[in-house]
Formats: sequence, structure tokens, C-alpha cells
Amino acid sequence: MIASSPSCRLRAAALVAAAFVLCACAKKDAEATDSEVPPVVGVRTAVVTRRAVRETVDGIGTITTRPDHMAQMSAPAITRVTRVYVTVGQHVSAGAPLVSFDRAPLDAQAAAARTALDAAQRSVERAKRLVNAGIAPRKDLDQAANDLARANADAIAAERMQSRATLAAPIPGVVTTMNAVLGATVDPAQTLIAVADLSALDLLMPVPPDAAARVHRGQSVDMTARASGDAEALGTATVADIGGTIDSAARAVVVRAPITHPARQLRIGETVFARIVLAAHANALVVPVESLVPEGEALKVFVVDAEHVAHATPVTVGVRDAGFAEITSGLTDGETVVTYGAYGVADSAKVTSTAETPGATPIPVGTRKP
Repeated sequence: MIASSPSCRLRAAALVAAAFVLCACAKKDAEATDSEVPPVVGVRTAVVTRRAVRETVDGIGTITTRPDHMAQMSAPAITRVTRVYVTVGQHVSAGAPLVSFDRAPLDAQAAAARTALDAAQRSVERAKRLVNAGIAPRKDLDQAANDLARANADAIAAERMQSRATLAAPIPGVVTTMNAVLGATVDPAQTLIAVADLSALDLLMPVPPDAAARVHRGQSVDMTARASGDAEALGTATVADIGGTIDSAARAVVVRAPITHPARQLRIGETVFARIVLAAHANALVVPVESLVPEGEALKVFVVDAEHVAHATPVTVGVRDAGFAEITSGLTDGETVVTYGAYGVADSAKVTSTAETPGATPIPVGTRKP
């Protein structure tokens, strides 16, 4: 045997030490890698499925009176309020008395108009006799006829004002405005009372201009008390008109939709959550909305494979409806995605499902390979 030199033994010892150092570093790197993607517990999952979704425009709308089912009334002339029969919010039938005024000035004006009409009629008869006798020119008869027509119009107006000494409801409905005060002097320029027919209401809904371009007459509008899925359903409306101008304050286009099937009695001025249905996708690939995780300007989901490892997967999202999001690319039927807990998952993390939500599923075997 050939004895090794001291220098050779030193080199061998150095190589052995270096090997131990490399092994320790590799072990530390592996431990560090494992610590960077720790197991995630407490997640829930759901299977990618197909279902019908609707493409919608959502917004906040206001209930208002249909213009042809509302009446606003004022005093027939400058007069005084002598009686008030109703209050705001009271239901009235057609013809029910609302407000009465002092009749004296109205009766006096009607009497004066009738007197003037009688005088004009006598003037026309006298002018006819004089013209026929050749005593007066034809123009006198024409002038007398004009005066008679004017007096007749004044008499009709005076009688109409006299008949409005008591204002009556022209339509059945609810009193929405009441400005009459007992004993107060009023004039025709002041709106005293308004009655609205609550069986004919409209929904006014502001929508963004780009969305308004996709709204058309005849589209259905769903109304709820709130935006949440379990909110009270208030009925449906049908789009009748899309505004031709943009509201400068709201920067929106106002859509008017007559309410066709109310679920309950709606109130003028009531605020509702409205959803216009633009289109329906009958067989869309969907996941729960809570499974979507933002990544910059894009979105991703975590797909769980057969070994319970979660893989970050970019997806393209279409319509969102009733808690579900349509996936137009990135997923296929039957894959499993993380829902609750998705924001705490890292790519390639090993996940365990400790609880399930309604419609969720435990992590299956054989969904996607790493």
C-alpha cells in the first residue's frame, strides 16, 4: 500500500466537510421551500358546474308616479280657503271633495259675466235691426258679434271657476301634496293639492351611458328591497323608455320602466334595487364568486388536484349572477376550486377541507394533476 501524504489527507477532510455543508444547506433550502408554501387548513371547495346565468345591469331606482296618472290642482282665482277635507297620504275616490274656497268672489265674477253676456246679446240684436234698416254700417254688427263671442267666453270661464269653489279628486288615488291652510289666501299660481294613482307607477333608474346603449324597450326589470340575494322581492317592471340625454349630476341615463307586476304596494319616492336583464346564458360554466382572487387587473382561482395541492389558475370571467361567476376560459367541467379561504392560499400549497358550505364538495381525487 502507498501511504498517503499529509496534504492528501487534509484535502480529503476538506472535501468531506464541504459535502456535509452542502447537505445541510440543501436540507435548509428544502425546509425553507416547505415553509414558504405551508399547508392551508379550513378551506372549502366547490365543483365547477354548468347552470343558467343572466347578464344584467344593476342600479338603484326610485318609484314615481306615471305622468298620465297624476293630477295637480290649484285655486280657480285669488280667494280664501274655507275648508280642507283630506290630508297627505289619504286615499280618495274620484269625485271626493278635497278643498273648498270662499264662494263670494267666484259667485260675483260669474254673475258679472252673465250680465255682460246678456248685454252683448242685446247689442247684437240691436245692431242687426239697424243694419237691416240701413241706418248702421255692417261693421257695427261685426263689432257687436265679436263682443258677444268674448262675453260668452268670459261667462264660460267664470262658470268654470265657480264650479271649482270646491276642488274634487279627478282620479282615484292618494293625496301626495297638500298646501291648503284653513283661512289662508291662495292664488291660481300655487299648487295646492296633488292626487296620484298608485296602481300606475314607474321605476326611474339611472344607468351608466355605456350600459344604457345595451338597454332596449321591452326588457324585464327585477326589483328587490336590497342588493343581497335574500332580499324581499318587490316585483317586476318593463323598460318603456331610455333617456336621450345624460343627467349632468349623476352622469347617467335615466331608464323609465312602468311597474307591471308589483309584489306589494309600492310607495312614491321609495328606493329599490333594480336589475335589468340584458341576456340569458342557459348553459354557462360557473364557480362561486368567492372563489375568484384578484391578481393585478386579472383574476385567478385555485384548482385542487388529486393530491390536494392547490394550483393558481388564471381565468376569464363573464357574467356574474346570484353569487356565481361565468368562466369563459381557464376551467373545465368537474374541476374543484377553493371557495372559502381562497385569499389565504398560496400556489402549490397542500390544502385540507375541514368544512363544507351548501353546494360545496369535499376535495375529490383525480381532478387535475400537478
